[in-house]
Amino acid sequence: MINRFLSLGLALLACSCAHASEATPPKLAVVIAVDQLRADYLVRFRPYFGEGGFKRLLAGGADFRNAHYRHAVTHTAPGHALMLSGVHANVHGVIGNDWLDRATWEQVNSVEDRDSPLVGIKPAELGPVAAANPVKTGRSPKNFSAVTVGDVLKQRYGDKSKVFTASNKDRAAILLGGKWGDSAYWDEAGKFVTSRHYRAELPAWVVAFNAEKRAQGAFGKTWDRLLAPEIYEKVQGPDDAAGEYEGSGLTRVFPKKISAAGGASSAAFLTAYENSPFSTEALGEFVQRAIGEEQLGRHAGTDLLGVSFSQVDAIGHNYGPDSHEVMDSMLRLDRVLAALLDKIDRDVGLAHCVIVLTSDHGVAPLPERDGTRGGARVKTADLDAAVNKALDAAFGELPTGERWFVRDNFSYHLRPAALAAKKLAVVAVAPVVKAALLTVPSVATSFTREEILAAAPVGDELLAMLRRSYHAARGRDVVFVLKPYFMIKPTSGSTHATPYDYDTHVPIVFFGAGVKAGVHTESVGVDDIAPTLAPLLGVTLPPVADGKKLL
Repeated sequence: MINRFLSLGLALLACSCAHASEATPPKLAVVIAVDQLRADYLVRFRPYFGEGGFKRLLAGGADFRNAHYRHAVTHTAPGHALMLSGVHANVHGVIGNDWLDRATWEQVNSVEDRDSPLVGIKPAELGPVAAANPVKTGRSPKNFSAVTVGDVLKQRYGDKSKVFTASNKDRAAILLGGKWGDSAYWDEAGKFVTSRHYRAELPAWVVAFNAEKRAQGAFGKTWDRLLAPEIYEKVQGPDDAAGEYEGSGLTRVFPKKISAAGGASSAAFLTAYENSPFSTEALGEFVQRAIGEEQLGRHAGTDLLGVSFSQVDAIGHNYGPDSHEVMDSMLRLDRVLAALLDKIDRDVGLAHCVIVLTSDHGVAPLPERDGTRGGARVKTADLDAAVNKALDAAFGELPTGERWFVRDNFSYHLRPAALAAKKLAVVAVAPVVKAALLTVPSVATSFTREEILAAAPVGDELLAMLRRSYHAARGRDVVFVLKPYFMIKPTSGSTHATPYDYDTHVPIVFFGAGVKAGVHTESVGVDDIAPTLAPLLGVTLPPVADGKKLL
């Protein structure tokens, strides 16, 4: 009987494979990620978009309006690592944008690789910190332990398929491309660069693009609103609002001049440039150039283009989601997106493409914008003081110069030297840290390492989300979650990285070959993107992908 079922299963598998091979796969898959794109932005700003960008994708695509991240640490790196792998940090290992390496007790970047130095720029051009420790600037997917849709394409087609990614941020470009991407480029000090992991030198077309000095060309430009100020006030409220950050070389109100006293090569100017829509325009033009130069969509196998726009995140951190700056950044990004889609249509044909639009996370509103939510700004010194006081009371003060812990994002590592000095085990000390954190009014909950790694109680979704963000080899001793609308931004601006809706709710839109247009309201996850995209491209799913096929 078992053999009969096995034979039937093999026959069905052979049949499905035959049908898959008969179907003509698309020539190009395009994954567009917009850093910090809350789902409600596409509803709020839709009346003011043009017809060729976001509206084209929304009207002609499958629009999943109830899409969320199912992990708790909604940072850029874990989000991009999940998008095309279908697995969370407990598998792929990218637990944050950076984390404390327990082996060295040094902070490491999510895409740091000392054996893969940058190509196209010298460490001295990145500032004094990079110049003093150039090995820390190396980049690759070394810390990423999963397989992506792009990797599966490379496994199937080899050199007949090209996986090309680009972003303003290194971690976004690298993690979208996976382990075996052909090329990943990102913006460093106004230049598009890569690393030795991908190639020994920049191709001629990238050298030529950098020689055009797009960043420096923005020096002295004025960023003003595309539409009448009254429209922004109607949608977003006042331009000058409490809690907005006045920095990054930009004023709190429009218009904003993109300049700095140090000139077009200064760190101050480059920060202002990164916060301006001119950086979005440069990335869009770079990707358009890449489509032609890299012959994307014109190889024997299916190619993959991944592009992640980061400026909305930069400006959202400074001004919050209800600002004129965010609205205008989205309207300008819409124009860049329209031009990119037009380029793809001319060179490849949108009918021969599958396009995915999504984001890595949302963002919290400024606490000052709405006092009815009860949120507030949290000082990390208050958290640390509560933990120190509890540990001293429970176990006695440490010798002079020793410290109990290192705080790492929303978590604590207990220092081995402190434990040794008191002859204590982590399992005895961690519950004291947890109890101390729970006495802080802004803290919603806290868990020890043992609690996270144990079986999650049925129905405890928050603990399940934390487990998906927790990697056993890189995990901390105690983690905590702030209450909704509380944030570790002491004076101004906004942030993310929580398990709440304003951080987890993002768009998912599929468009193109094999996709039927329509609005979907069922609950879906970003981990469903990879299991949905792979069949559309006629390839197998990435191994151990957590999500489900949506279409």
